Amino acid sequence: MRNRFSTLLKHFILILIYTAPLLSSAQITRVKGKVIDANTKEALPFCNVSFIKSTVGTITDQNGVFSIDAKMATDSISAQYVGYNRKSVPVTKHTINTFTIELTPINYTLQEVVVRPGENPAHAFFKKIIANKDRNNIASIPSYSYNAYTKMQIDVNNIKNELKDKKLLKQFKFIFDYLDTNKMTGKTYIPILISESLSDYYHSSSPQKEKEVIKASKTSGIDNKSIAQFTGRMYQNINIYDNFIDFFDQGLISPLNSNGLSYYKYYLQDTAYIDGKQCIRMNFVPKRKQEPTFTGEMWVHDTTYAVVKVVLQLNKGANINWVNAMAAEQVFQPVNDSVWFPKSSSLFIDFKITKGTVGFFGRNTSVISNVNLNAEFPDSTKKNAPSVILSDEAIKKDTSYWAQNRPVELTTQEKGIYTMVDRVKEVPLFKTATNITNLLINYYYPIGYFEYGPYYQTYSNNRIEGDRIKLGGRTSNKFSKNVMVGGFAAYGFKDEKFKYGGDVLYMFSKEPRVTGYASYKKDMDQMGLSPFSLAEDNILTSVLRRNPNYKLNLIEQTKLKFDYEWSPGISSGIEVNHKDINASDFVTMKRADGTSSTHMPVTNVVLSTRIGKGERFVAGEFERISLGSDNPIINVNATFGLKNVLGSKYSYTMLDANYVHKVPLNPFGYLRYIIEGGKIFGTVPYPLLKLHEGNETYALNKFSFNMMNYYEFASDQWVSLTLEHHFNGFFLNHIPLMRKLKWREVAYGKGLIGSLSNANKSGEFAFPDGLSDVRKPYYEVGVGVENIFKIIRIDAIWRLSYLDNPNIDKFGIRAGLQIIF
Repeated sequence: MRNRFSTLLKHFILILIYTAPLLSSAQITRVKGKVIDANTKEALPFCNVSFIKSTVGTITDQNGVFSIDAKMATDSISAQYVGYNRKSVPVTKHTINTFTIELTPINYTLQEVVVRPGENPAHAFFKKIIANKDRNNIASIPSYSYNAYTKMQIDVNNIKNELKDKKLLKQFKFIFDYLDTNKMTGKTYIPILISESLSDYYHSSSPQKEKEVIKASKTSGIDNKSIAQFTGRMYQNINIYDNFIDFFDQGLISPLNSNGLSYYKYYLQDTAYIDGKQCIRMNFVPKRKQEPTFTGEMWVHDTTYAVVKVVLQLNKGANINWVNAMAAEQVFQPVNDSVWFPKSSSLFIDFKITKGTVGFFGRNTSVISNVNLNAEFPDSTKKNAPSVILSDEAIKKDTSYWAQNRPVELTTQEKGIYTMVDRVKEVPLFKTATNITNLLINYYYPIGYFEYGPYYQTYSNNRIEGDRIKLGGRTSNKFSKNVMVGGFAAYGFKDEKFKYGGDVLYMFSKEPRVTGYASYKKDMDQMGLSPFSLAEDNILTSVLRRNPNYKLNLIEQTKLKFDYEWSPGISSGIEVNHKDINASDFVTMKRADGTSSTHMPVTNVVLSTRIGKGERFVAGEFERISLGSDNPIINVNATFGLKNVLGSKYSYTMLDANYVHKVPLNPFGYLRYIIEGGKIFGTVPYPLLKLHEGNETYALNKFSFNMMNYYEFASDQWVSLTLEHHFNGFFLNHIPLMRKLKWREVAYGKGLIGSLSNANKSGEFAFPDGLSDVRKPYYEVGVGVENIFKIIRIDAIWRLSYLDNPNIDKFGIRAGLQIIF
């Protein structure tokens, strides 16, 4: 992808590359130990421990243990905990200090809790909270609106002080003026990105809908509107009343899950007055360390049983990649004496790439004001308006606007981040590293007005062309932000033929997205290949191929396409194609009378519609990446063959559609299923039939039949079903060794059935050897393990039907690379 969204990633990747191997700095004052109750000697989890008159500190873990390092330590530390008297302890600088700190409880009179004989009082209290959950959950309010201020910050952490003396990074020496120490983890860090937004948020329960109007958005180093939409409140929300909290594709078990007693131990601690309301503090800890749960505490109003404040910390044993720690806090406020509504929230995530190297912090803070219950949606958010509305002016607000309207003043350090990022972007070494990172992530290397790539297609090999060299590229954003021109040239050393092509993409509009596209190419192509498969001119395809590739055709194709997005997630397109398919030694064009053809011209028109309600995208100047949707995504296509147009002899209609949906099944992971079907009306030669997608590589392909060969099955009407269940470690997490490896289970099955009319069976050209219909079902099933070294998935796959077909594998191992949390 070629867009400025990758800027965020490039910032911390650059620093990761150059800081990973460094050692800890000298002259550190280290304080470690444990905080306990002075009376009961029990550990106090999530107790604040910090150097007095300093921002350096941490919190204790669920066992009351803490450790904190600082270069500029003060002479004492302080420990404080809700319901306990604060205590200070002297510290010896530039050495290791070990303490057991005992805190004395403040005398509170606990409100009487009536319980049944033998029942834990906390369980009775928890059941009261659950009984009132629907009434206190803001999701049950018919409609509401509010103003939101959201601030997000990303920091590179575990930075060593001597890094600034490295010759390679002397150009970046100024960034060490922003070095600080995190209070929670004790890690040093340098901020690299900050974003802010001011927005109006609207929610309706019936019908279910939500809208956010971003009035102002500001992100250091980035002015991309597509990125700005994700800085608002809508994508930063946690509802403590949900049974499961969606966190990076993981369904974390909420402490207020209706079946919480199966996952948590609850303890009543004390009472306290918060904003004049008497509240009861209840702690919760996981029953089992491997489950995706939390440790923390919540303050609950003693009469309405509504949550007034909650503090969460992710269970350290949870099977989540790249996340070393996660903590969240949410504070509620009474509105109209009827409901406790979120007032502020904060989220902190400590991301770790590998042990012992630098990582990064992600922080998010939200402040909510002007809550209006039973609010109506304004006209600007009705009809087909997107879920997030962002005007051009939103990213152009000046400094005075922010100073007057942000509810929380930025710290001196936060103000400096904007200046620092602008300075970093002008450093020559950063520009070079950015180009290299762009090559690795987006497959293109920018050189002024031109970008070379994709690099992985430079060399490949197949049976027809032998060794193949391909050089390609396209214009960069520096050339134009409205038109992108690309092209390639390739040469096969065995067939001694040049192949070539070019294309033009023009952006008529970005909102709504309206594009025009034209292309021409004369190149080798694999028919019956899934659009999501590795391209045949990919070097990985050459390495991972399980059968020699001789089923290619030389195809000369001209394409014109126009796409229009009617509203977010709903788009249509029209495409005009002319292909001239050349016969090969395998893909022959022999007729029943013994004659044959050397090529087959085809002209058609394709009408397409894509429906993905709530689908979100991150877009660059030309391309964009879908971030998916909680709703099904539907694609419908209609192809019409045009007879007697540019030499085409075929009049036909093909209708096909697919339905893709991901269904959370917490705590058992999630299920993704794909239903696909279609029908061809008319008589066509076999290259125009539905050539079912096979896979003749060892690379796992979720959208192909991994045990099926190319040109094995064809249909003129068909239906297929794919089921893939990701258990997210539900079973393996209960096995001690597997729990440490953090492997996760996957199971899937694919089925296909189709038919061929007699007219298409005896079409113009005879079928190639091995090609047949699929009148009885084709099945394959597999089980696998993903998250091996966090990025590898390996599946064992069995083919269950058509076992007598020639040159097939009944069993196979397939592998793939993926980045998942």
